[in-house]
Amino acid sequence: MIKELKKRIFTSSLLIIVAITCITINKLVFIFSILAVSLLCFIEWNIINKNYFLFKKKKKNKYIYVQLFGAAFLFIFILSALNLYAENGKFFFIFILFICACSDIGGYIFGKIIGGKKLIKISPNKTISGSFGSFVFSLIPILLINLTDHVFINFKLTAYNILICLFISLICQLGDLAISYFKRINKVKDTGNILPGHGGLLDRIDGIIFAIPTVYFLQIIQTL
Repeated sequence: MIKELKKRIFTSSLLIIVAITCITINKLVFIFSILAVSLLCFIEWNIINKNYFLFKKKKKNKYIYVQLFGAAFLFIFILSALNLYAENGKFFFIFILFICACSDIGGYIFGKIIGGKKLIKISPNKTISGSFGSFVFSLIPILLINLTDHVFINFKLTAYNILICLFISLICQLGDLAISYFKRINKVKDTGNILPGHGGLLDRIDGIIFAIPTVYFLQIIQTL
């Protein structure tokens, strides 16, 4: 566990540094990064789904539908990310990513240390304790931001904002389970192998690509 945790921490730290750099340099770099990430995720998505929808079923039309579904969802992710960045600024975008990252880390730590009853058959490694840990750790960003004078973003420690953090964690977990389902039916462990300790890029940001559109849609609802 310790060795695997070190790998995950190293990879996560590296990804956070790269992400923050791409987000804060300028808007053009941010746009390019979002497009590049989405393209890599789309490639991994199509590769893992070949086993079941193309090779096993031998029906290309089903595989095409899977491709179109992935493309449509990633298109929504791209639009949501660009609008969230434009309307709320780079620091708020980083804050949302921080919630997602903490949720993921909390799930891993609680799941490995406490273990216990499995959460769902779709993903055998997911436990109820891990899900609880995800919720708990998702509150770390809002606690940290309120320990400072939060110059860059205003996200006060209110019951509503706490619920938002918990809801983001829930969406991240559901996103993780959704990708796990497709990995399971295709009998693959990871979506790729480019990230040590994580597998593919889609393995690492599956929760984020669900969380970003959710946060943006919540903001749209609030303005209605």
